[in-house]
Amino acid sequence: LMRFQSVTFDLDGTLLDTLPDLAEASNRMLAELGLPLRSEEEIRRFVGQGVVVLVRRCLDHGTPPDEALLGRAVEAFKRHYAAVNGKETRIFEGVLAGLEAWRATGVPLAVLTNKPAAFTEPLLERMGLTHYFSAIVSGDSTPFRKPHPDPLRHACAQMGRAVNTNLHIGDSRHDIEVARAAGCMVYCVPYGYNEGEAVSASDCDALVENLESALRRAQAFGEAG
Repeated sequence: LMRFQSVTFDLDGTLLDTLPDLAEASNRMLAELGLPLRSEEEIRRFVGQGVVVLVRRCLDHGTPPDEALLGRAVEAFKRHYAAVNGKETRIFEGVLAGLEAWRATGVPLAVLTNKPAAFTEPLLERMGLTHYFSAIVSGDSTPFRKPHPDPLRHACAQMGRAVNTNLHIGDSRHDIEVARAAGCMVYCVPYGYNEGEAVSASDCDALVENLESALRRAQAFGEAG
């Protein structure tokens, strides 16, 4: 009864609570540069558009950093994040049961993230999630990042599925925008990282409690069709 032939999942804030490691790496970077540290809540609002945007936001206290400082900071962040990636990260409640339930449907699953591949794949491996996914598309897997539609199209191509039969599941407006731009449906979870802009049911095709709720909603959608 499934109308969807594939599913793509956002990573940070949807599958994994990576905030503690992102905050630790950010503050190690800031300390190295002799700059003021940031709270975890501030960093939560900075997450969502990849490493460079996160670092730029950490450095910006009303005046955007110059390119030289930004370049040094990005390199420092990458070094520190490589050291802590996955150490304090936790799988959100309900994600393992949800991935098992989705996998049981037989549709291929993929990860779609703005995190660089150098961090995405070791993190999924460390958290024991790699085997669920037929494709892993990171922020540098294609020339563009979310919300540009290319990464989602690339994921669907790797899974051998048409984009318009895919369901994307995420936690922010970027996930809504990438799905709309690519031409597929999108469900959002209410937890996670949304740059301080909570997603509402009116913005996406469904606001779901967790991944199992998403599957029930998808199956009901199939029956209704």
